[in-house]
Amino acid sequence: MDATDMGGDLAKVLLSEEQLQTRLDELAAQVDADYAGRDLLLVGVLKGAVMVMADFARRLHLPIQMDWMAVSSYGAGTTSSGVVRILKDLDTDLSDRHVLIVEDIVDSGLTLSWLLSNLRSRNPASVEILTMLRKPEAAKVDVDVRYVGFEIPTEFVVGYGLDYAEKYRNLPFVGTLAPHVYAD
Repeated sequence: MDATDMGGDLAKVLLSEEQLQTRLDELAAQVDADYAGRDLLLVGVLKGAVMVMADFARRLHLPIQMDWMAVSSYGAGTTSSGVVRILKDLDTDLSDRHVLIVEDIVDSGLTLSWLLSNLRSRNPASVEILTMLRKPEAAKVDVDVRYVGFEIPTEFVVGYGLDYAEKYRNLPFVGTLAPHVYAD
């Protein structure tokens, strides 16, 4: 799927495929250097982080392991219920492991803050965060994100794992939707 497949649904491309891939190369080089000689476990947060995790992991020169978690802080609507639920937990024991949480986007930081606390309670050697996108103006809690691909404005974005109503995840770029797509 590309921009032409979206027809009038695409408002603009915020980050191109080339920009995303170049930044992943840079992040992977930094993580390779920072974790040299250590046993690294990547923890992807489903569903959004699938694209970032796959592309990032292939760029690393370290031997790594991967695991996945799915968490939700939303009830039936589109606003947070304030309660985080684990929908799929890790299969891996984190004791004495170096853990790198891989995220597609950090928005309010509420769910990620909870996840960080949860994973730290499992006795890892370390826990850090890598995210492709961060919206600093949307932050409601301060979460220390060690590796950030791009800081973006507080706009609703899709593509590269991010969705609207489970669509647009497979776009190779990050873009914004035309208002008619999500208008009531």
